[in-house]
Amino acid sequence: MIDYDSHKWRINLLDIKGSMLREIIARVMVCVLWSAGVVACHRYAYHVGIPSTVHGLIGVALGMLLVFRTNASYDRFWEGRKLWGGIVNETRNLARSGWVFLHEDEPGLYRRLSRWTAAWPFAVMNQLRGRRGLGPLADELPDDEVQSVLSAQHPPLAITLRLSEVFLEARRRDRYSDFVQLSLDQNVQQLVDYMGACERIRNTPLPFAYVVHLRRALVIYCFSLPFALVESFGWYAVLAVFLVAYIFFGVEEIGVQIEDPFGIDDNDLPLDAICENIRRNIVGLGEQNPVAALSLEPPPRAGAPNARR
Repeated sequence: MIDYDSHKWRINLLDIKGSMLREIIARVMVCVLWSAGVVACHRYAYHVGIPSTVHGLIGVALGMLLVFRTNASYDRFWEGRKLWGGIVNETRNLARSGWVFLHEDEPGLYRRLSRWTAAWPFAVMNQLRGRRGLGPLADELPDDEVQSVLSAQHPPLAITLRLSEVFLEARRRDRYSDFVQLSLDQNVQQLVDYMGACERIRNTPLPFAYVVHLRRALVIYCFSLPFALVESFGWYAVLAVFLVAYIFFGVEEIGVQIEDPFGIDDNDLPLDAICENIRRNIVGLGEQNPVAALSLEPPPRAGAPNARR
């Protein structure tokens, strides 16, 4: 995702990266060259102009189709962002609970819990992008366990099994009650639910028939538009076609790019930054001293060290 200041209107106006210009410029220029040929044919060979009434009606319907396409894609984009916001919260809750119940008595178990929890978002991100990896946490975990997870059919799911093993071992050592274990397991279950929802978005594109029909309508409209404009616009029809093609193809391409928000396009979600933020939060929590934060006894008031009654 591109980080930008929405208040700097003039700077955003001139931005190229993320503006869809590079993705659609070839299509737009083909329309421009075609329209120039139509105008030249009309002026120097045969009259090829047609009434513009039909194009006016089709343009309204085409605009509605593009709006629906963009809204459907943005709904997927925003749902993906909410799911990853939930992942951030649940990983923090899991690390926080593990800190409280395991850090002091079982630092080894807590380290396993925190490192696997921090590695899980990286595994999900890579799974959604069709690859495998645990990010920088791979160097902080046992090599045999890392290889076992990466060789699994579904690495993120294999990590949740590792987390459940940590909970089971802590319960066997009587570090918390069955109720606490159930609560921790519910955090993991929620993570699995978020992962499944992300996979649903990733693996379910918009209906093929809708996309194909929209693109065919765009091509037919833009390539027939010069015939409707040449009578009244002359050579200015080339400029008009350029503007219409740029706007229509640009809107359609925006929908294509944000339809799958988990990729590496300019306007996709910043999953790398989100995963790194989760890792810093969890690892940073393990570097803190919890004694003062967890103490239930208030500090004595100044000037009255023995004022307890």
